[in-house]
Amino acid sequence: MFAAWAGFLPGWGLVLASIPVLWMSARVRLLAALIVSITAIHSAIVTAPLDPLPPGRIETEGVMGGDLNNGRYGPFALVELLGSGPVLADLPPGADASRRDVVWIEGDVVGGPGELGSRPHRGTVDVATFRVVSGPSSPVAALGNAMRNQVIDRLSPLEGGRALLAGFMVGETSGVDEVDQSAMRRAGLSHFTAVSGSNVAVFLGLLYVVAGPIGIGPKRRAVLGLLGLPVFAAATRFEPSVLRASAMAGLVLSGRLLGVVMETWQVVSAAVIALLLVDPGLVRSAGFQLSLAATAGVIVGTRWPSSGGRMARALAVSIGAQVAVAPLLLLHFGLVPLLSPLANLLAAPLVASATVLGVLGVIGPAPVSEVGAALADIVLRIARFASALPQVGWLGLGIVLAAGLIHLFQPKLRGVLVLLGAAGIGGLVLAPGSSLPDAGVVVLDVGQGDAILISGGPGNLALVDGGPDPVILIENLAQYRVKGLDLVVLTHAHADHALGLTALAGRIPIGEVWARVHPHETAVSTELVGTLSSAGVPVVEPPVGEEYRLGALTLAVEGPFRQYASTNDQSIVLTVRGQRTMLLAGDIETYAQADLGHLRADVLKVPHHGAGTSDPDWLEGVGAEIAVISVGKNDFGHPVPSVINGLEESGASVLRTDLEGDVIVPLG
Repeated sequence: MFAAWAGFLPGWGLVLASIPVLWMSARVRLLAALIVSITAIHSAIVTAPLDPLPPGRIETEGVMGGDLNNGRYGPFALVELLGSGPVLADLPPGADASRRDVVWIEGDVVGGPGELGSRPHRGTVDVATFRVVSGPSSPVAALGNAMRNQVIDRLSPLEGGRALLAGFMVGETSGVDEVDQSAMRRAGLSHFTAVSGSNVAVFLGLLYVVAGPIGIGPKRRAVLGLLGLPVFAAATRFEPSVLRASAMAGLVLSGRLLGVVMETWQVVSAAVIALLLVDPGLVRSAGFQLSLAATAGVIVGTRWPSSGGRMARALAVSIGAQVAVAPLLLLHFGLVPLLSPLANLLAAPLVASATVLGVLGVIGPAPVSEVGAALADIVLRIARFASALPQVGWLGLGIVLAAGLIHLFQPKLRGVLVLLGAAGIGGLVLAPGSSLPDAGVVVLDVGQGDAILISGGPGNLALVDGGPDPVILIENLAQYRVKGLDLVVLTHAHADHALGLTALAGRIPIGEVWARVHPHETAVSTELVGTLSSAGVPVVEPPVGEEYRLGALTLAVEGPFRQYASTNDQSIVLTVRGQRTMLLAGDIETYAQADLGHLRADVLKVPHHGAGTSDPDWLEGVGAEIAVISVGKNDFGHPVPSVINGLEESGASVLRTDLEGDVIVPLG
């Protein structure tokens, strides 16, 4: 448990990992102290920043440090170059390789040192030529790749429940939708795709069955397990949780061979010390920290006295794990799913059954894995539902823990304080996120892009654009408890406005969609319109002058008047009218602004993230008291100082989402 916090306590944090070992014998304590000292020194050396890769051309062999990642702009991977160390390789389309394959790379250094996950690299290489020279030199890596590829091949295509089942079995989550991955995390169920102790147990059990007579007898099973564990770890890509579970299982199996029995806490402590000695960088891994904390919580939960039968004991284990990981979740992600123990109670038996059926389907009749995929799909549905349930912060966590302790140890105070705790949670914590204005606009902080939520009163909601990231959009909408949208507007086809909207179909009811993408269709806009149409959502091109009544507000289409050469000028321009008015100008530039003339509004959503593509006179002519710039970290220089200065000189107060977060504008 202490090692889970070591990543937040540099240097001495590693020493804390050995504290549980202090209850062992004097010799073991001495050995532990020596190991931890060496590990701390090794960590200080290993975690030092890597030297940047010299600029220039790279032509050399390397070894794949991991599998390919399919990014928004193409595949990429961490590659260990001969003589140069680890680099982040941006690979050409169609590249294909597995972990530990020997590859040939030709390309140019285009970036400096950084990290992929928790793994550092010396720089980024834009790869022009890429090919696989040979497979892994290690038999363990080769067998692990074969096992992983067999699972993926038998479950392909990796979609929906089949994709999640691959995550349960070997930690392969590339086929799981980004929004579903976020839902799993927000529901407190993401650990099921991290692959850990239960998966190791299933693997060992099936290994013994497949081995037949070879697996008869405790010592034979121990040897067989010790040989199989590295292969399973390689197949699951040495996930930190797998390393923790495999190290613990290896210690137990070794103990059987040697006739040594270790207490559970001793196994945990020894496994952690051994892993940190081999790879001190694990201490900074969120996966390792959470896995270790959850293990400690499970151990405590299993030993907690309970008189409620099997269900109560299972709930105690789930609560123990949740309490243990809650502070780490807050530190890493800022929120904790309050009802995660219940979600885990429902999902755990489904995950275990799906995993077993998936394995049987991979090594036997394929239809068996279909049943496992169906169970995994139910888990997805649980995650989607539970992800919208309350999330708590530090205050909420403190109230919940205090209420639990009162319930356990102060029976006389239960009636009053538990009710007060529940009231405090209900009033301060469970109401997630922020309140929408009765009539107004929320310019959402979605990074470098636009997503604007319009509220015409309870049950009257519209969304203009969706930003560049589906996960961020869904989480923002959940923050405001959005259950449905009367109207969605796609102003134009660029990804920083359209991509987030791809998460809506099938997840949030939509009444109607306005879109004007012709003649500037993109792959994202074409996919979006097709998906919405297939889902039965009407997609229309609103003419100039079209109005939409949204409760207390009216949305009016001001442009575009014609087809433009620029996609930005093709943006739908809206005026939102209430007691005050707000002009939503999309990304329009000087040509479209000239056609629109001087529209007046109390509030202006500044075009094109504050880029220098607007006519200063047009911006000033709007006469806005407030100018909102939707912008995030970018390499384009948005917003430019001249736009900000011009708006301020015209008397407008400038608000930016990258500085202010969500900007709420009441119009009622």
